[in-house]
Amino acid sequence: MSSSTSNHYSSIVTIDDTNSKVGTPSLGDVGQPISKKGTSIPTEDGGTLHVQPFRRPGSKQLRAVVTFVPRPSRFDSSDSGAEQFRGFYTLFWIFCTLLSVKTIVYHHKETGSLLSLTFANVMSKDLFSLLLSEMVLTFTSLFAVVLVKAFKRGYVRYYWTGVVIQHVYQTIMLAAAITWTFNRQWAWVQSGYFTLRCLVLLMKIHSYLAVNGYLQEMDEKATKVEQRLRKLTNKVGGWDQAVSDARARREELEQQDTTPSETPSLIKQHSNNYFGQPPAATALRNRLQNLEVPSVLKRDLSSNSIATESSFKRAAAPSLPAVGPPSHPLVDHPDKDISSLAHELSELEAELTSSHKNKTRWPANLTWANYVDYQFLPTLVYEIEYPRTDRIRPLYVLEKTVATFGTFFLLYQYTEHYIMPFVPAPGQTTGQSFVHNLVDLALPFMICYLILFYLIFECICNGFAELSCFADREFYNDWWNSTSFDQYARKWNKRMYLGSCPKLFLRIVQPSMPSF
Repeated sequence: MSSSTSNHYSSIVTIDDTNSKVGTPSLGDVGQPISKKGTSIPTEDGGTLHVQPFRRPGSKQLRAVVTFVPRPSRFDSSDSGAEQFRGFYTLFWIFCTLLSVKTIVYHHKETGSLLSLTFANVMSKDLFSLLLSEMVLTFTSLFAVVLVKAFKRGYVRYYWTGVVIQHVYQTIMLAAAITWTFNRQWAWVQSGYFTLRCLVLLMKIHSYLAVNGYLQEMDEKATKVEQRLRKLTNKVGGWDQAVSDARARREELEQQDTTPSETPSLIKQHSNNYFGQPPAATALRNRLQNLEVPSVLKRDLSSNSIATESSFKRAAAPSLPAVGPPSHPLVDHPDKDISSLAHELSELEAELTSSHKNKTRWPANLTWANYVDYQFLPTLVYEIEYPRTDRIRPLYVLEKTVATFGTFFLLYQYTEHYIMPFVPAPGQTTGQSFVHNLVDLALPFMICYLILFYLIFECICNGFAELSCFADREFYNDWWNSTSFDQYARKWNKRMYLGSCPKLFLRIVQPSMPSF
C-alpha cells in the first residue's frame, strides 16, 4: 500500500459527481461517498486517508485533496479526536485516584503502613525461574526462522510438509509450557502470565510461518510465469523487441486517452485475481499523483483534516510514492497472451514486494533481525514491512512509562485490597456464600478490567510502538459502544481479531484450500 507513514502524503484527485446527490458526491469506482466536510477512509497498512473535496475558481470539476496520515490510539493524549470522550475519561481517573487515596488512608489507619505487600510476595515468588523460563520459551521460537530459511532454499515446501511441521512444533511448544507451569507449582499470577505469553508467541509464529509459506508459493509461481513469458517473447522477435512493441502500444494508448493528467484511472482488477478486490482506500490511493497542493487548500486541510494528524504535524510532506512495484514493461504488449502473463506477473510481484518505504521483496525479509524486530512490534500479524514513524519522541516514551507504572500501582492496590480478601487459600473458604462473594467482587473486577485494558493497550502497546517506530496505533476500537458480543469481540482487541480473522488469512492460503 503506502510507504513510511510518519509523514503526510498529499495529492489531488478528480471526483466524478455527475450522478451523485447534492452534497454527497461519490467515488463510484471505489464505492465510497464523500462528504463536503471531508471523509476519512481507514487503510489496511496502519493509516487513514482524509478526502477533502473542493472546486477550483471558475471550474465546475469537483476535485479532492487526499492526505494519508498514521493513526494513534483512541485515548492518546496527543489525539484531539479523543476530546469528545475526554470528560468521562478524566472523570474515570479522578475516581480511581480518590479511591486509591481512600484505600491508603484506611489501610494506614488500620495497620500503620501505607501499602500491603501480600500481593507483591505472590508476584515475586519464583520470579527468577519465571524470567528464565520466558527466555527459553522465546529462544525456542527462533526455530520459525530456521524453517522459513528452509522455505527460501527450497528444502521444504510449505504446502503441505511445512504446515505439518509448523503445527507439530506449535503443539509441542504449548504442551511443554502448560506442563512446565504445573511442574513448577506456580501461583495463578505466574501461571497465567506464562501461559498467555506462550499463546501470544504462538500466534506470532503462526502468522510468520503462514505468510512466508504463502509467499514461497507465490515466488515459485512468479518464476514459472516469467519463464513462460520469455518463451512467448522469443516467438515475436525476442525480449527487447517485445518491450519495444509494448512501449509503442503504450504511447498509442496514451494518445487516445482523453482523461486529465491528474485523474488517472484505477488499476485494472482482473476477474481471475483470487487475491480479492482491494478496499476503497487501496483503490483510491491507486489514483494518487504527485501534484502540488494549492497553498489555500493546505491551510484548509490543516484545520479540517482528521484528528490523528495532530500527532505528526511537525513532519514535512513529501510526494506520495507509488503504490507497490511498477507494472511489468510488457503489460501493454499487443499480443494478448504476452499481455496477460505480464499482468499476472505484475500481480505476483505486488504480492511479493512490500509497498512501504524500503520496497522489500521476498525473500529479502528472511533475516534474524527482521524476526527479532517483529517480536518487539505490538502486532500479531506478520508483514514483510510495516508502516513506520520517522523518529522516537522521548517525552512520549516518558509519558507512557510513567502511565504504565502509575496504572500498575492502581491495579496492584485494588487487587490487594478488594479482590484477594475474597479469594480463599487452597482448602479454605471465605465464610460467605457464592452470591455474596460475587456481589463483593463484581465492582472491583470491573474496575481492574478497565485498568488492565488501559495498561496493556494504551500504555504498554503504545510504548513499544513508539520505541519501534510502529505507526499503526489503533490497537482497539470503541468497544464500549458495542451492542452485541460479536461486535465487542471485534473491537476490544483489534490485534487479536486481525490475527484470527478468516478473511485476513484468505491471503495466506491457496485457493484450493477450504476456508476456515
